[in-house]
Amino acid sequence: MPEPLEAARNLEEPRGARKRTDAKVAPRRGAGLRLALYQPEIAANAGAAIRLAACLGVPVLVIEPCGFVWDDRRLRRAGLDYLARATVTRFPSWAAFEAWRRAERSRLIVLSTAGSEDYHKVAYRPGDVLLGGRESAGVPEAVHASADLRVRVPMAPERRALNLVTALAMVLGEALRQTDGFPSGR
Repeated sequence: MPEPLEAARNLEEPRGARKRTDAKVAPRRGAGLRLALYQPEIAANAGAAIRLAACLGVPVLVIEPCGFVWDDRRLRRAGLDYLARATVTRFPSWAAFEAWRRAERSRLIVLSTAGSEDYHKVAYRPGDVLLGGRESAGVPEAVHASADLRVRVPMAPERRALNLVTALAMVLGEALRQTDGFPSGR
């Protein structure tokens, strides 16, 4: 299996102030929960997701292509100075991500309005990858088919969808609670 990522730095090591957001690194084996973005289209949402993950000590996996130019300037608006504290791994394609995930034996949990399980009724495990789809269209059927679980956030009738990062925060919070994965201290 070809290695889709360059091992430029250890996943556990926060990015230094001079590191660029385009670093590609392989996540460490046996890691806790991971947050993944499938072909994000809005830089502000990607920045907010990176900020969320940085604050909770969770690595972010980005499956490209992105719908925007990936650079600090575009991500900084929502990510603020948390970008330097985030652990971000970028995969050039769905195939590269899937090859990595299968080698890791990580469960893929897709957040979807078409999900079959309510997110708070699922048992999460360390190593799970929580995947949010494109803002405009979610994930394609092939990604749904690859998922081990498809979860949804229950909503009031006649409501279409939450903001992607809001949904990710809700599901990640529950997964961290169940796995005792919240960071300790202040």
